[in-house]
Amino acid sequence: MRPRPSIVYYGDDFTGATDTLGTAARAGLRALLFLQVPDAARLDRAGPLDVLGIAGAARAMTPDEMRTELRPVAALFRSLNARVLHYKTCSTFDSAPHIGSIGAAVRALRAAVEQPWTAIIGGQPNLGRYCLFANLFAAAGSGAQVHRIDRHPTMSCHPVTPMDEPDLRLHLAKQGLADVRSMPFTAASRGSDALDAALRQALHSPPADAVLFDVADAMQLRAIGQVLWTRAQAATLLAAGPSSVVDALSMAMGPSHRDSGSPPMARDGVPPAQGPVLVLAGSLSPVTARQVAAAKSFDIVWLDAQKLAQRGEAAVAEQAELVIGSLARGRHVLACTRAPGATPLGGGLDAQALARAGGDMLAKVLASVPLRRIGVAGGDTSSHGVQALDAWGLSYVADMGAGTSLCRVHSDDAALDGLEIMLKGGQMGAEDVFERLVHGFA
Repeated sequence: MRPRPSIVYYGDDFTGATDTLGTAARAGLRALLFLQVPDAARLDRAGPLDVLGIAGAARAMTPDEMRTELRPVAALFRSLNARVLHYKTCSTFDSAPHIGSIGAAVRALRAAVEQPWTAIIGGQPNLGRYCLFANLFAAAGSGAQVHRIDRHPTMSCHPVTPMDEPDLRLHLAKQGLADVRSMPFTAASRGSDALDAALRQALHSPPADAVLFDVADAMQLRAIGQVLWTRAQAATLLAAGPSSVVDALSMAMGPSHRDSGSPPMARDGVPPAQGPVLVLAGSLSPVTARQVAAAKSFDIVWLDAQKLAQRGEAAVAEQAELVIGSLARGRHVLACTRAPGATPLGGGLDAQALARAGGDMLAKVLASVPLRRIGVAGGDTSSHGVQALDAWGLSYVADMGAGTSLCRVHSDDAALDGLEIMLKGGQMGAEDVFERLVHGFA
């Protein structure tokens, strides 16, 4: 009988899904990220897992689309008899009632678990995300100034899901979670016994939709994980939030879940790339723009976003040829959809169409030029880019720093199997992350 995973998680975009994959692997857990809900044969091929991930794109979907997307995830969780179902959100919680609704995801998945309430973890300190008395704060890049989320220079004016409400209880109420109760960081700071007592009081009648756990520092995750893991042993639990959910649970799962019988899942450092490296950067956040400016080892190709977004075969092929030419000469290429100073996605440009076209172009480039290492920047661009490849899974290779992971592609296509890929959200990564992808580091 196949050993059951303890945690099944669904990532609402691919960059976040790889961050959770890395979190699990660095904790010594056997983890694999599938690019679609796996069938029994694929699960058997994967072998024993502690953490099973599914990468998706619910962050860019309507509630109806999300319900369709998440139905097989709920069914898989029930069939595996895992203990925790984790809906992995962005650490900035950017979402809206009409697109990427966390409330819609919770409602779609709640029937799959036994506990009638949902645990929401509101911070991820290693990425500069903190929740205090239910209010979310986030750094504007690695090591940068921390802002209340409604004053964040990027997330407050996100083109699709602007974060204009810092109180996550009110933010989620707009998405249909009417009764989200706050578990202040002062409870977790007193340890797991005090936190469990406070949780029992918070769950006292009438029943809550959810309990939001503050996180003011990384040490509080240990108490949160202990309380949630203990409860999950008695009855299965739905948890929502960033990778800190798996971080917290991994501390409580004990040595029996550590990967001791197989080769290490993570390695120290990254060797230099063998051959040319391609990075595809979607619509640029200020963080990614600084990373592009610091990428001195690349030929930079400014793609025509308007042409790409039309998704015509000729337009995609034309833009791909610009990239293929430099790669064929052995040059590293950074392909960007927006030049510095340009208005983000202006002129009525369809962001989703552009992201899908980026995936089409990436597949065309890889079919023409064999590469062994690539990077993709941007949540939607990463999701559609990986979906365009003939691959079925990702495993963790190494930490690239500040919420970015280098992963190995698993594919039945020998030309793609073993490809190393880094997926990077707009707010993630150190300033030299693209240079590190080329030159490696110890």
